[in-house]
Amino acid sequence: MLLREVIGQEKLQEQLVDMVQHQRLSHAMLMMGPEGSGALPLAIAFAQYIVSIPRETEAVADLFAAPVTNSSDVKIPGPDEIEQLASYQRAAALMHPDLHFSFPSITEKPGQKNLSANHIEEWREFINGYPYGNVFDWLQFIKAENKQGNISADECSEIIKKLSFKSFESNYKVLVMWMPEYLGKEGNKLLKLIEEPPANTIFILVAASEENILPTILSRCQLIRVPRLSSSSIEKALIERAKIAPEKAAQVALMADGNYREALHLLQHSDADFLAQIREWLNAILKNGPVAQAKWVEETSKMGREPQKQFLKYFNHLLEQSIRLKVLGKDLHLDPDLKDFALRINKIAGVGQLEAMIKELDKAVYYIERNANPKMLFMALGIKFYHIIQNKTLILTEG
Repeated sequence: MLLREVIGQEKLQEQLVDMVQHQRLSHAMLMMGPEGSGALPLAIAFAQYIVSIPRETEAVADLFAAPVTNSSDVKIPGPDEIEQLASYQRAAALMHPDLHFSFPSITEKPGQKNLSANHIEEWREFINGYPYGNVFDWLQFIKAENKQGNISADECSEIIKKLSFKSFESNYKVLVMWMPEYLGKEGNKLLKLIEEPPANTIFILVAASEENILPTILSRCQLIRVPRLSSSSIEKALIERAKIAPEKAAQVALMADGNYREALHLLQHSDADFLAQIREWLNAILKNGPVAQAKWVEETSKMGREPQKQFLKYFNHLLEQSIRLKVLGKDLHLDPDLKDFALRINKIAGVGQLEAMIKELDKAVYYIERNANPKMLFMALGIKFYHIIQNKTLILTEG
């Protein structure tokens, strides 16, 4: 994967290349980015670039030091200049001998060590097909079922072992560790290696949550923040990669909130299905009564957590569009069905009430991600919506 193939993040790509070109690379970097921002494909593309730089260039250019003086002949190739090199072809296939990966994994057999190497073939397939996937996607991909993935003590020992060897082809060994949040206290075994790594060894850690990383590891890494993707970047990617019509791509990009993975998941569900489900829910809450609401909750609780999240985010997006329509008072180029919904809900709820409902939907997504009981969550949410709309009060939305 070339850096130019990463969605968006152009400014950050330029900064990373500049670090290489000016030989100001850190031995340990932590790329911190929210889900769907592309932190993992960005890290992999950058690692592939580093291990593909020809040996003869690296022999006179130390990527960790100040640029070599009095040597105008030193030229480190840019990321687009390595595309035809055999070393890059191996790196692109995730089979370069100096490019290593560590990620949450599981044991498949009793007595088996929990090592990333046991899943390397699946990892290559996953990265090629789902580079913007999250840990849930990965664990589903390797059929973890109810097993909790982690980066084990055995994996830490394996990392220490393989990074102690000399590089095979490149002058640099690069380890990309995805989700260091899954390191327990055994991660402290890596502290000395990260702080005083073997010669020409680079760590690139990729994380989504700073608060869940061991502070001892966090303090030893250069932090590189990967922002959410812009809606325009997602829209462009959907048109060019997913072959989605421009109008549809624009709508999905707005709903995705900077998350390309979310955009792809939204495409898997029909707007009409979600819209019908929302209408049925509001009718149960406001008109048909507790029995209808209980039936709706029962059916929705069977959807699975990912579809439930997408449903809640879709509802959130509809309410945001309703507010824009109400405040701006003009056509926002909405689909006729979506516009009809927005006009109808604007008749029964004011801006303050819609904002209160959005706040509750945001909290519900948060709780779904943390394994809340869906029946209790949707039942409570329905009761809150009833009071927000019927009683025109925001009291229940606090806390």
